[in-house]
Amino acid sequence: MNGRWKIIGAVAAVLLIAGASYALLAAGNRAGTPPMITYSADAYVRESNTLLTSFSSYTGYRTAPAIGGGSYSDARTIGQGAPADVFISVSLGSYAQSYLKSRFSGWALAIASDQLVIAYSNSTLLSPSAKSFISQFQNSLPDNSSSVELSAFTNLTNGKVKIGIANPLDDPAGLRGWLALEIAGYLYAGGNTSYFTDRAVHNNANVSAPSASALVAPLETGNIQFLFIYKSAAVAKGLRYLPLPPAVNQGNSSMSSFYGMFTYNLPDGPVSGSPIYLFVTVLANSTEARAAYAFLDFVVNNSAVLSSFGMAPLSTSVLFSSLPLPLEISRLVSTGRVVQGGSL
Repeated sequence: MNGRWKIIGAVAAVLLIAGASYALLAAGNRAGTPPMITYSADAYVRESNTLLTSFSSYTGYRTAPAIGGGSYSDARTIGQGAPADVFISVSLGSYAQSYLKSRFSGWALAIASDQLVIAYSNSTLLSPSAKSFISQFQNSLPDNSSSVELSAFTNLTNGKVKIGIANPLDDPAGLRGWLALEIAGYLYAGGNTSYFTDRAVHNNANVSAPSASALVAPLETGNIQFLFIYKSAAVAKGLRYLPLPPAVNQGNSSMSSFYGMFTYNLPDGPVSGSPIYLFVTVLANSTEARAAYAFLDFVVNNSAVLSSFGMAPLSTSVLFSSLPLPLEISRLVSTGRVVQGGSL
């Protein structure tokens, strides 16, 4: 069964197991009501649309297709006044008031975890240097040999292949890519966190774009050979990929303290590493708040569909907040479907 049919099957399963209470939520929907507007991190547009379509089909609420972009650029657009009700992002920092301005809700809910991978395409295999790196990297995975990893990352950043890394100012996938190189330097180059990042810059090995998704086409045409991207995005886009060790992929929630040792400087200040979660919030002053909170409730109960994209749905969603919670979120906490995870 190919990936597309697996995803369709998973969506069908969601519709079968969803609670009957959603039928009541649809009572608020009226003909002519504007659709709920969602902004989504570019790498998660397909996942977001899968959830939106399932929600709309089951409840009758009208939803517009997700608007994609880098998480930080999405947040800036919303903060500048673009109509929006729901924001789905992979960066907790993108929910800050400095980005969202008057649309700042003060909370974000983690619904699934993801990890960083190195994607490649059929065109990548036309490069002898790229093929050598792939073979070398795959050989290092069984025993996570530091010496082999050092050689592999050294070859990745020697300039003979091009690595796509999204602009960290716009897309957290880019920030995660640079953090992965920092971590690799710490682990495999004698604690030198800047070893591989400096090599990539000095050798002109990296190619940037506003989002990781914008680098998929250059990857497929062979203009770049590798791309730091989320595993779920690689699955959704049908890309081949190399899994990274847990210490480097930023996808292991139990390694939060370790990831936090590494930072990347953005204009607003340094950003520390953290486990990769997909977050969702209902924006303040939403014009379609009833639909937005119904969608949130639906997602909390049906995040399992995201496993079709290689993500790991959280059995209990994790809340990060800095303001008093709206009643709808307090109810989720009181019923145990959501647990407190820390400050926003």
